[in-house]
Amino acid sequence: MDTIFALATSRGKAGVAVIRISGPLAHAAAARLGGGDLSARGMTLRSLRDESGAALDDGLVLTFAAPASFTGEDVAELQVHGSVAGVSAILSALGRVPGLRLAEPGEFTRRALENGKLDLAQVEGLADLIDAETEAQRKQAHHLLQGALGDLAEGWRRDLIRAAALIEAVIDFADEEVPTDVTPEVRQLLDRVDADLTRETAGVRMAERIREGFEVAIIGKPNAGKSTLLNALAGREAAITSEHAGTTRDVIEVWMDLAGLPVTLLDTAGLRDTEDAVEGMGIALARKRAEAADLRVFLAEPGEELEVAWRAGDIRARPKADRLTEKSGAISGLTGEGLDWLVAEIGRELSDRSASAGIATRDRHRAAMERARAGLDAARSILERGPEMYDIAAEELRNAIRALESLVGRVDVENLLDEIFASFCLGK
Repeated sequence: MDTIFALATSRGKAGVAVIRISGPLAHAAAARLGGGDLSARGMTLRSLRDESGAALDDGLVLTFAAPASFTGEDVAELQVHGSVAGVSAILSALGRVPGLRLAEPGEFTRRALENGKLDLAQVEGLADLIDAETEAQRKQAHHLLQGALGDLAEGWRRDLIRAAALIEAVIDFADEEVPTDVTPEVRQLLDRVDADLTRETAGVRMAERIREGFEVAIIGKPNAGKSTLLNALAGREAAITSEHAGTTRDVIEVWMDLAGLPVTLLDTAGLRDTEDAVEGMGIALARKRAEAADLRVFLAEPGEELEVAWRAGDIRARPKADRLTEKSGAISGLTGEGLDWLVAEIGRELSDRSASAGIATRDRHRAAMERARAGLDAARSILERGPEMYDIAAEELRNAIRALESLVGRVDVENLLDEIFASFCLGK
């Protein structure tokens, strides 16, 4: 196994930079730069020097002995000053140490997976945690990183192994009298796992929205104040505003952290009939994005139709509250009237929906759980046909177990690993 190294913190000026080394030569390499044997306590302050003895920096050297490290290998970390030049000099010096090479993207985490320190779902949780920009994303990613999905999968796997063992006991003693009918217990185990899988599968879409972000489209007729509202919510001039109808021709997107949730606000072209070809393209795009959005804010007077079908949870607000005497349910991006109410309504609606999110967060998770459910359904159907078909039922259960094992990376995921780890930075 090669010994690898990389900068584990962001490039650029910082108070501290961390350089990670992992592999069989990690401690020797740290000692070489640190001028001798390292402290048995695992941490020591050293003056770091290159092979010629030239000073590089002063820093804290931490060592972790396998398997009690992030990667499960011998690991050393150099905590040095966050100087661009200083970090580059240390990395260059490490690159000249025989047996060391620069890590590939995600290689530290990949070794943690290969050495059993993390399962595949935890790896995905770590990637999500690094990318998290809102509190909801952080909580969801941390839950996954802590092994919540792996714990669920292991419980389901244990129940299915028990069910398969009961079935196979009947097969093994087919010529003898089996003292107990195992079918009720098998059915109970399969029903319990199926109920859990059904619930968790249903929550994947909402968990994906938390991870990737919700889209909220602002729709209305021309000059309803959509762009002004978007600018007010964004706190900047994100969209051009004008008193002339049809100013917005494209969809303007603004990302926000709203109630701890990632939200992309969409300002769309005003909905109306037009002979302007370019405006017509913008209106068609507005309708398309409004239909695909998770939530729509209708800027319209009561009873006003906007050619977009109303869905449960959508929000209607009267536009241009600054020109109205009756301001109930009205907003104005120009004066800010009603904006707190609108933000609270959007946050409440999306938070209510987020409550249905499961632990599984990706389409890969959903697909694995659906394969497991298919195996369970087939096994239950075959069980009804009597003991002479139990060997086929047991094989269907083994298929379900393999699907759950792929969920956490035990089997059938080799083709996914390069894609997953390519998204990681060098130091992770």
